[in-house]
Amino acid sequence: MTLVAGVDSSTQSCKVVVRDLETGATVRAGRAPHPDGTAVDPERWWEALLAAVADAGGLDDVAAISVGAQQHGMVALDDRGEPVFDALLWNDVRSAAAAAALVDELGAEALARRTGVVPVASFTIAKVRWLADAHPELAARVAAIALPHDWLTWRLRGFGPAAPELSALTTDASDASGTGWTTVDGEHDRTLLGAALRRDASDVVLPRVLPAGATAGVTAAHPGIPAGLAIGVGCGDNAGAALGLGAADGDVIVSLGTSGVVTAVTRAFAPDATGTVAGFADASGLRLPLVATLNAARVLDAATRLLGVDHATLGELALAAPAGAGGLVLRPYLEGERTPNLPTATATLYGITSRSLTREGFARASIEGMVCGLADGLDSLERLGVEPRRVLLIGGAAQSPAVQRVAAAVLGRPIAVPTPGEYVAAGAAVQAAWALTGARPSWAVEAATVVEQPRPEVRAAYAATPADPIGDAAGR
Repeated sequence: MTLVAGVDSSTQSCKVVVRDLETGATVRAGRAPHPDGTAVDPERWWEALLAAVADAGGLDDVAAISVGAQQHGMVALDDRGEPVFDALLWNDVRSAAAAAALVDELGAEALARRTGVVPVASFTIAKVRWLADAHPELAARVAAIALPHDWLTWRLRGFGPAAPELSALTTDASDASGTGWTTVDGEHDRTLLGAALRRDASDVVLPRVLPAGATAGVTAAHPGIPAGLAIGVGCGDNAGAALGLGAADGDVIVSLGTSGVVTAVTRAFAPDATGTVAGFADASGLRLPLVATLNAARVLDAATRLLGVDHATLGELALAAPAGAGGLVLRPYLEGERTPNLPTATATLYGITSRSLTREGFARASIEGMVCGLADGLDSLERLGVEPRRVLLIGGAAQSPAVQRVAAAVLGRPIAVPTPGEYVAAGAAVQAAWALTGARPSWAVEAATVVEQPRPEVRAAYAATPADPIGDAAGR
């Protein structure tokens, strides 16, 4: 049996899965936590990767490895290969003002046309501008900028502060497309980087963009990792999940984590100057337009706390209420919202009557409100030319029968619910196999299909409520 390994270095932890090259079956896995916070010394990621490898029993019998990781994180290195500042993660919002300033200076439409994205706080280019403004003396020392998966791949190859070969940094199209300075053709635009860094960026080393299926090099010897393993090109987390799911042109993925993601694998590309849809690349050579919301599973968590029930009971209550929750409609902006861009908005409950305000009605309205927000994201993708072939529902909340049925009804199409798994790590394992053999493997992914009667009236009721009642009343 030939084995390959995939790594998912996420915000909260590092996961390693070891899979059979022929079937894709998981043979063993390991995990290690990451430190809390939105700014992290990247050395902690390396320590977690080695700990996760040890937890997985080591990689002495493995032939190849690849790394998927959280997008957008800024790893700014000096000429000795040392970070000049902690790596700012995607969820570090101190760069919000910097993102807005860049959009004002460079123009949303021009940026979308050039790079496929309009910067928000999460994007790397906004974090670089924040560093330049907040710590100009550190920005002046920046000799290279990498993303989390780029840096970990570099370390696997034996580079780092002890061997600072900055020119050896590599990346892939999916992760590069989320920086804000990489064009839709996969080329680094140093004019944009220089605008963010507030200096000439011609001498700043940026990771070389490798094509899908490429080999980034081979491993050096590390604890639990032998020398000579082929290293796949790596990817960003959303692209890794799509690859792990076997998603192809026309597949839409709705991910229900704490926040929500609606993304599609597609050949079509249409820039969105509003910034609602980020025009990322995927890890197979296609595009991966993406819409993110801040409120998904956290809405259900709040509903369980309010009702004093667990998630299973919440679902049972919801299914005991009629579609539309008797007129109760929840705009679930518990943490503001990113799509639509309403960072200061709050959640609002509409249609409250003595008949509608029941435990069952509130449970149903919570799930419908969460799904309606994601349905808006799917609408945004369709407006840009995406033609959904099937919808894959993943994430912790996707296992709820109530969520599955409401999603199928609100989206008005069958929902495929894959068996739960570490899909980012699985996608990285696909890359490892691809790098080893030269061919993308076709590993089966089991999925159950849920079909429900379409309920357009639920979407209509949601659309009839104001997204931001305070802002709307003030004429903003």
